[in-house]
Amino acid sequence: MSRQIFLDTETTGLSPESGDRIIEIGCVEMVNRRLTGRHLHFYLNPQRPNHEDAVRIHGLTDEFLADKPLFAAVVDEFLDYVAGSELIIHNASFDIGFLNAELRRVNKGVMADHIEGVLDTLVMAREMFPGKSNSLDALCKRLEVDNTHRTLHGALMDAELLATVYINMTRGQDALLIDAGGEEEGSQAALDAAAVDLSQFVLRVIEPSAAEAEAFDKSLADIDKASGGKTIWKTLEAVL
Repeated sequence: MSRQIFLDTETTGLSPESGDRIIEIGCVEMVNRRLTGRHLHFYLNPQRPNHEDAVRIHGLTDEFLADKPLFAAVVDEFLDYVAGSELIIHNASFDIGFLNAELRRVNKGVMADHIEGVLDTLVMAREMFPGKSNSLDALCKRLEVDNTHRTLHGALMDAELLATVYINMTRGQDALLIDAGGEEEGSQAALDAAAVDLSQFVLRVIEPSAAEAEAFDKSLADIDKASGGKTIWKTLEAVL
């Protein structure tokens, strides 16, 4: 079973090393590429004031957070929820840095002690769309994910948006077959597709124009540059 958790946090500021704290955690569960609807969401009392700039981003005031639980009060529930999963986070180093700082305060180790791994969708997006803006808002626009209700940053809302963005970024034919119905229906659809005799079709080959070929070569060069020269086709070309 593949279990992934989309996670986002909101914080009092930008630096856990300077004492900034987590004030909101939002998690969305996906099992075998299906969103389960099993979310986890906390507002937290950070025991310190918010930075004004942070409040302008997330809208969570000190007064609102004053009666919320401390991280220590929810840490066991949080760790039970994420245990053994792969976390999917946009700009993961930021959230993991804050989570590690919170865990150390309550003697619970670090996130790597509790999960299988972390996938950073910001890194993935930069590889897929080199040279473009790859903020969550930019990806929503590019992948046609509706985020019109996102006027302020919110951890649960952003985790839900990230889940939809990730599914769109990674969707392939296999995923479409699975999503078309239940597991049995998807398996049968795959068998039916495999049974089609493709030899009866004559495929039309359309050659690219010179401008299209040049644009394609430039895109490949941009991807190769963004990956640091680690693109697979370079290896294959050398073999061939």
